Amino acid sequence: MSGSLQSSLETDTILAAQQLIGHLLVRVDGLGRRRSGRIVETEAYTQSDPSSHSYRGPSVRNAPMFEAPGVTYVYLIYGVHHCLNIATAPAGTGEAVLIRALEPVEGIDAMKEKRSVADIAALCSGPGKLCEALEIDRSFNGTFLLEPTSELRIEPGAYRPPAQLERTLRIGLSRPQSERLRFVEHGSRFQSRSQVPRSAVTPADRRR
Repeated sequence: MSGSLQSSLETDTILAAQQLIGHLLVRVDGLGRRRSGRIVETEAYTQSDPSSHSYRGPSVRNAPMFEAPGVTYVYLIYGVHHCLNIATAPAGTGEAVLIRALEPVEGIDAMKEKRSVADIAALCSGPGKLCEALEIDRSFNGTFLLEPTSELRIEPGAYRPPAQLERTLRIGLSRPQSERLRFVEHGSRFQSRSQVPRSAVTPADRRR
């Protein structure tokens, strides 16, 4: 894992959401078979954000958000779909980055079989879809993703400078949104299908 990514996970959630793009999310099963995808879309959630699960403080459910940077927070949405988040900021501060979409790289046939989907661009084009394709569930809650031998881990990929990213409103939030905290690799056909208007899309940068 690059030192710059590890450092950003420890200090700046919004920067981490940008720097995670381009890195590889890897799932290894008990037989050593790999399924992986390049991260192409993320969303940042800070503790001061009313939309964040950590906004009201620690609980049994959101405890991994307050753990060391790189720990996973996996939760169910609508009681059906799993969502994978990575804890950021120093331990004790509840912040995380949601992994929203991947570009499939390895184990694509296994992903297609798991999801009963033939279109590669639709395999991991959403947080629930990518968890289903890689078989990520709550058994991975609290996993340290920066451990190189973990069954679920992040491996270094090609860094994407802010000029190659787009910054938009987040998707599917019921509360009013004023910050653009969703980051997408520019032009990626693997991003989640959203209704974000083009007027809400700007080049990414490091500003809060």
